[in-house]
Amino acid sequence: MQRRSFLKAGLLGGLALVAGGAVYRQLRPATAQRFALDDQGRAMLAALIPAMTGVTPDAPALAAAIDRVSAAIGGLPLRVQKEISDLFGLLNMAPTRRLLAGVPAWPEATPAEVAAFLQSWRTHRTDMLQTAYHGLHDLVLGGWYAEPSAWAAIGYAGPMKELGA
Repeated sequence: MQRRSFLKAGLLGGLALVAGGAVYRQLRPATAQRFALDDQGRAMLAALIPAMTGVTPDAPALAAAIDRVSAAIGGLPLRVQKEISDLFGLLNMAPTRRLLAGVPAWPEATPAEVAAFLQSWRTHRTDMLQTAYHGLHDLVLGGWYAEPSAWAAIGYAGPMKELGA
């Protein structure tokens, strides 16, 4: 690739991100409000949970894990909920999802595609994408392992009996 072509591609990519951000801001209100998980967010989490946990859960367990992730987000400060909402919005808008995650659509994403996306964010040179990865990681694993039935997979027997009521 020639230097001029590289610079043109970089400029076009930057303009695409700016345009995508402008469209996103027009579609989403700027005021901080409570996080509400929509169907697109649920589809994204349905793809992320198996990739992050290494388990392909049955439908009821997956739905319950998604509900726990949503509840965990709902317990965060409004400012943080807004940031998570923005992240979910970017990962669910087709152009930015393709550009940032390399995934055509969450329901059609293969586990390998999702794992590659997560790995690329985990080791990305940009701190912002690493932070986004760690946020998703903590929310998903926290929601998954909040259920006692998931503890056996990691060899956790549960809290000590002496600490219980």
